[in-house]
Amino acid sequence: MKHTLTALTGALILAAGAATAQQNIVVGHSLSPTSHYGIGAQAFIDTLNELSDGAFTGDQAPAGQLGGERDMIEGLQIGSMDVVITSTGPLGNFVPEVYALDLPFLFRDYDHARTTLDGEIGQELLAKIDENQLVGLAWTENGFRHVTNSQRPVRTPEDLDGLKLRTMENRVHMEAFSEMGASPTPMAFPELFTALQQGVVDGQENPVTVITASKFWEVQGHVSLTGHVYSPAVVLASPILLDGLTEEQRGWFYEAAKASAAATRAEVNRLEDAGVALLRENGMEVITDIDKAPFAELAEPAYAVYTDQYGSDMVDRIKAVE
Repeated sequence: MKHTLTALTGALILAAGAATAQQNIVVGHSLSPTSHYGIGAQAFIDTLNELSDGAFTGDQAPAGQLGGERDMIEGLQIGSMDVVITSTGPLGNFVPEVYALDLPFLFRDYDHARTTLDGEIGQELLAKIDENQLVGLAWTENGFRHVTNSQRPVRTPEDLDGLKLRTMENRVHMEAFSEMGASPTPMAFPELFTALQQGVVDGQENPVTVITASKFWEVQGHVSLTGHVYSPAVVLASPILLDGLTEEQRGWFYEAAKASAAATRAEVNRLEDAGVALLRENGMEVITDIDKAPFAELAEPAYAVYTDQYGSDMVDRIKAVE
């Protein structure tokens, strides 16, 4: 009987230890669970669970439930957040070097952008992120950004004159739109839909993925496919979380982030094909016949926000990527 009790006690202790060892990871982001971020977040959770054989479980905190992107990034630094998928707009406030990725009309196409971020330059920038109380796990994306507004179709820079456009908290973007004639108004993404609805701002700029996920057709009548900036995103983790893991466990997080990025990019590809049709179906006027050269010429001075401080080497290297 004594041996039976001892064995039973040991089994209960092991079971309790296994339960304690299981850890739930919250992945925060600013969009809906069905968006490209949501699909990426779920891929992260599923891959981490699979690699850890169930030791790590996960949940999404979508739609800015835990704050704007800047708030969530700060949460990673103090350990109140686990993992965040975020655009690079607010990240520049913490890691200014990433501003190089936000220069207007810098990336030629998706292949150019993805090759750059998956290669040497992308790894260098992830290392810079790691120096700022954050862990950069992998580059993911939103896509090329376009302008929507409630006032008029935008075909030329003159059509931007006087439009109050919400931008990210990103000095490069704000300067570029000022140069192109708009009135940039930075605000956190969770505030945007209401601001458009109430006329606080006339328009905004985001990739088709975000425009469709947010149903901006409910408050915007015009979209112009300006493709003025490629919008990368990044999967970040809290160093406080990762420092408490084994080397093998940390490896699972990096692999989960790669799976997240792959799933997100696949959804971006799908929406690039289907999203424009969806916008039209929901009543938006889609302007495709845009000469980008005048926009690019006016936006050129915005490069100085980055190059005056960091030089042009990174910009030149990105342009040279084949």
